[in-house]
Amino acid sequence: MADDFSLFTSLRYDPALLELPSKNIDYAGWNSANRSPFYMLDYHRDRMLRAATHWKWEKAIQVLSGEEGLEALRKAAEEFIGPCQTTPLRFKILVSREGVVSFEKNNTAPVGLENLFPLRLPPPGSPSGPQEPRKTPSWTIVLDNDQTAASEYTHFKTTKRDMYNSSRERRAIALTDEREVLLVNHDDGSIMEGSLTTPYFWRDGRWVTPPVAATFNSGAGSGGQDGTSRRWALERGLAVEQAIPANSLVDGEECWISNGVRGFIAGVVRLE
Repeated sequence: MADDFSLFTSLRYDPALLELPSKNIDYAGWNSANRSPFYMLDYHRDRMLRAATHWKWEKAIQVLSGEEGLEALRKAAEEFIGPCQTTPLRFKILVSREGVVSFEKNNTAPVGLENLFPLRLPPPGSPSGPQEPRKTPSWTIVLDNDQTAASEYTHFKTTKRDMYNSSRERRAIALTDEREVLLVNHDDGSIMEGSLTTPYFWRDGRWVTPPVAATFNSGAGSGGQDGTSRRWALERGLAVEQAIPANSLVDGEECWISNGVRGFIAGVVRLE
């Protein structure tokens, strides 16, 4: 069925986030104000709620809305994980049309707090300073050798992910590879996003990331998603929105990518 899908988001569960107050990281947003091991849980709730509102899923909207919805989501997530989890997890939240919330979890690699909540993204050729993300490991960033049509399923994060899976298959990228593929917009040849991440490129002395329309129906933007770590970076001035033609990428150029599980990761473009 065309409407047989769920909303979902993937985020990091990490007990190290409980150390934010002792590390004097007071600029992290929700995680600074709430002692929680769930990375940017408020932003993940927000984007699922925007998607539910777009599709007019009234029961899902009711479950996710307001402070009550966020607190209920937090408590349900904590109950699912349990009190004895001491290592980080990739934590997936799914919400159905009927407002049913379910969870999945898998192990994930350790990440430093400076990669989760950086004060700045160091420019190309510059070493990482205090409270800036480490440049190792560095992922290989490649372009998809096909183009992707923008749709509501690229604007919102759902379980309809054939376009992302196909992009990764064309570049032979496994889930555990330190590689990412960038989707290219079918209409204008611009970068939409990564298959699992938001990309950032150095242009005119600043980091830029593909623009995302405020609403799907506006027809603006790159056609990609409003990622949670992307929102965090834009709100704090780490990057700005700017269209990025795929043919402007240069082999060997340094970049950054980010997502809700690994935070900010260094990358190098390879035009293979």
